[in-house]
Amino acid sequence: MIRPKKKSTTRSSRSLPPPPRASRTSRTSRSETPPARATRATAPAKTATRSKRALVKKGDLRHVRAAEPKSPAEKAAAHEARALSGRAARYLRGLGHHLDPIVQIGKDGITEGVIAATRAALLAHELVKVKVLTEAPVDRKMAGEELAERTGAALAQTLGRTLLLYKRHPHKPRIVLPR
Repeated sequence: MIRPKKKSTTRSSRSLPPPPRASRTSRTSRSETPPARATRATAPAKTATRSKRALVKKGDLRHVRAAEPKSPAEKAAAHEARALSGRAARYLRGLGHHLDPIVQIGKDGITEGVIAATRAALLAHELVKVKVLTEAPVDRKMAGEELAERTGAALAQTLGRTLLLYKRHPHKPRIVLPR
């Protein structure tokens, strides 16, 4: 019985040579070993001196926030309005997974320009990723809380040095949160 020749869908009608195979041995001798994988070294704790320096650095607005008097009732009402349920936060984390950071907090910390840029981005997108750079004078957790408070947004996630902020659009909300 003669079998018909199968037509390949991946190659053209002309016969092409097969791709070269990678050899198991490299050109270097087998006695050479690859460099060991770098492990994460533990650095000595410098949190006490770092926090003292962080208060002095330019762009640190913790003292400004502390100067704004708010009654406990106002603070509780503002926090409750921004609070997310667990289901809503999980939904927002899923939506924010594929986003790229739009706003960056740099060496000057949380400035009025960063706050204005975050407000504009929240108005345009409702869900915004913010990157806290390594040279930022504020702690990443404090930066998320402060930025959320000053922009009127809800902090959906803090993952490493990346923050995820959500603020519902006042007129045309695009994201509908689950109940």
